[in-house]
Amino acid sequence: MAKQTVDAMVEGGKASAGPPLGPALGPLKVNIGDVIAKINEKTKDLAGMKVPVKVTIDTETREFEVEVGSPPIAALVKKELGLAKASEEPGKKRVGDLTVEQAKKIARQKFGSDDEAFVNQVKGSCRSMGITVGEGAVTEEEIQKYEEEKAAAEEAKAAKEAEKAVEGEAPSEGEEKEEAKEGEDKPEAKPESKSEEKKDEKKESEKK
Repeated sequence: MAKQTVDAMVEGGKASAGPPLGPALGPLKVNIGDVIAKINEKTKDLAGMKVPVKVTIDTETREFEVEVGSPPIAALVKKELGLAKASEEPGKKRVGDLTVEQAKKIARQKFGSDDEAFVNQVKGSCRSMGITVGEGAVTEEEIQKYEEEKAAAEEAKAAKEAEKAVEGEAPSEGEEKEEAKEGEDKPEAKPESKSEEKKDEKKESEKK
């Protein structure tokens, strides 16, 4: 019994006969409509997320099986909190907070268990996204404090860059030395020797 598999990433509940599934399933003579319906049924609770699916087709009987993989933890966390994106500065800016029960729920969705080891994996992913677990919702005061600190950091950075620009306009050390050298007094002409002075006096007396 020959079997072939087709792997694809689809949006939960919104798979279609277009790429990538349609072109891959067509040559296998399977009922594409039935496959799509089965995928959407199995992924309807994962709407809004990209989900890995695997379709195994018996090339003789045209029967098929659909396996739905688990979305990344980050996708599950964002869906649970209704977030469009994670924090751009995870260590500084907090964008959300999961309850412990929500963290356990995500562990069950991802790993099929809410054992402590799996919950800790969820917490680790949350930290990298700027999301805490069990610390309470993000407050307006917290957001304002972050914005103020960010503005202050940007001002300090701009001031530092301006200072560097000014320093860049000043003459370099080599140029300063060259200018100093040019400004030094030129050596005075050496006085004529006494013998030369006498010769000049003799010439003057002969003229007289």
